[in-house]
Amino acid sequence: MPFLLSTYYIHILIFGFCFQLFDFADKYRGKYDSSITVAQKYYRSVSGYNDELLWAAAWLYQASNNQYYLNYLGKNGDSMGGTGWAMTEFGWDVKYAGVQTLVAKFLMQGKAGMHAPVFERYHQKAEHFMCSLIGKGTRNVQKTPGGLMFRQRWNNMQFVTSASFLATVYSDYLASSRGTLRCAAGNVAPTQLLSFAKSQVDYLLGDNPRGTSYMVGYGNNFPRQVHHRGSSIVSIKVDSKFIACRQGYAAWYTRKASDPNVLTGAVVGGPDAYDNFADERDNYEQTEPATYNNAPLLGILARLGSGHSGYNQLLPEAVPVPKPVAAKPKAEPKAKSTPNPVTTSSPISIQQKMTTSWNEKGRTYYRYSIVMTNKSSKTLKDLKLSISKLYGPIWGLTKSVNSYGFPTYLNSLPAGKSLEFVYIHAASPADVSVSSYNLA
Repeated sequence: MPFLLSTYYIHILIFGFCFQLFDFADKYRGKYDSSITVAQKYYRSVSGYNDELLWAAAWLYQASNNQYYLNYLGKNGDSMGGTGWAMTEFGWDVKYAGVQTLVAKFLMQGKAGMHAPVFERYHQKAEHFMCSLIGKGTRNVQKTPGGLMFRQRWNNMQFVTSASFLATVYSDYLASSRGTLRCAAGNVAPTQLLSFAKSQVDYLLGDNPRGTSYMVGYGNNFPRQVHHRGSSIVSIKVDSKFIACRQGYAAWYTRKASDPNVLTGAVVGGPDAYDNFADERDNYEQTEPATYNNAPLLGILARLGSGHSGYNQLLPEAVPVPKPVAAKPKAEPKAKSTPNPVTTSSPISIQQKMTTSWNEKGRTYYRYSIVMTNKSSKTLKDLKLSISKLYGPIWGLTKSVNSYGFPTYLNSLPAGKSLEFVYIHAASPADVSVSSYNLA
C-alpha cells in the first residue's frame, strides 16, 4: 500500500509540475534559442513557439483529460497556426503535423464539443499532411528515385521516421473510426498509409538502390564510419589507457578505418536526394546518428509487427458510430442496467446501455456503454470489477488477472464523479458487477 500511495502522489506531482511548466511557457512566451544563443548554430527554432504550446496542450489533455487544455486547443487553434499551416514535414522543430493529428483523434472521439468547427480545421490539415506523404495531395513531399521521403540534406532520416510514425498512427485512427483518408486525388484506404510507412522502413533497412542499411549493425552493408565520438574511439575494454578529448579528436576522429565501437541500432542521417551516400566520419549530414531518428522508428516497428489487421487507438468515448443499417438486426438485445451485486444501497451505481449496432460480414455487432458513478461522499479507490460473458474488446479499464480496475491514467474516482467504459461484441450485454472497493 505505501508503494501504491507513493506512486499515486508521484503522478500528482508530475502532473502538477507539467501544468505549472505549461503555464510558465504560455505566460512568458519566446524562443528558447533567443536566450541560449549558442543553440542557434545547431538547433535553431525556425517555427517559433506556437506549435510547441499547442503540442503541449494536446498531450496534457491526452494525459489528464483536463478540459482546460482542450479549450486551449479550441480557442488558440486559428491564431497560433494549428489550423492554418498545411504541413509536409514533422520533426523536433516543426510540430504542427503532430498537433493536427492528435487533435483529429480528439474529434474522432467525439470530444470536441463546442470546438468541433475548429477541430475539423485541424483535421483537414492532418489529412493534407497524410495525403502529401502518399503522393495524393495538392502539394506532395519530395522523394528520392528509390522512393525515400526527402526533406533536407542534413539528417533527412529524422523526417522519414517521424512522418512514417504519424502515418501508422493516423492509419489506425481511420481504421478505428471506419473512415477513409480524403485526398485531392480521391478517398484512400487507411492501409495505404501503413503501406507507405512500411516502404520507408524497408528502404531504411536496406531495400534501396544501394542495398545499404542505414541502421548500424543491421544487415551486411551498413555505415562503418559513424559521426559519433564514442563509436569512433577504441573501447576501454580493449585499451584502458586514458584518451583526452583533443586526443580523441586528433587520433581517432580523423581515421579512415571502420569504427572500433559499433553503435548497434543507431539510425544515421541517410542518403541525399538521389539515393547517394558517402560513408565517411566527417560527413555529419549523412552519417550522424540521433535519438530523434530512432525514437519514432520503434513505434513504427511495433505497429508493423502487429500486422495489417488494424489496431483501435481510440479511447472509450472515442468508439466511432458506425454507418447506420437500413434494416434492424434480428433479435437485437435490449439495453439494460447491470444490477449492483453488493446491495441496493451500494455507493457505486452501474448503468449499462447499448448505444449503436451495425452489420459487418453477416454478423451484427453492438456497442455497449457502461457509466459507473461514485454516489458516496468519499473518494473511490482500489476498484475491482467482475465482467463475464464478454466476447470482444473493451476500452477504458485495466485488466488484472481475473478482474478489471481503473484505467492507467486514473487512480481514483472522486465523490459524485462518473467513469465511462465501452465494449463491442456480437452478443447480449455482458454481466458487470463490483467485486471490491475502498472509500477514503
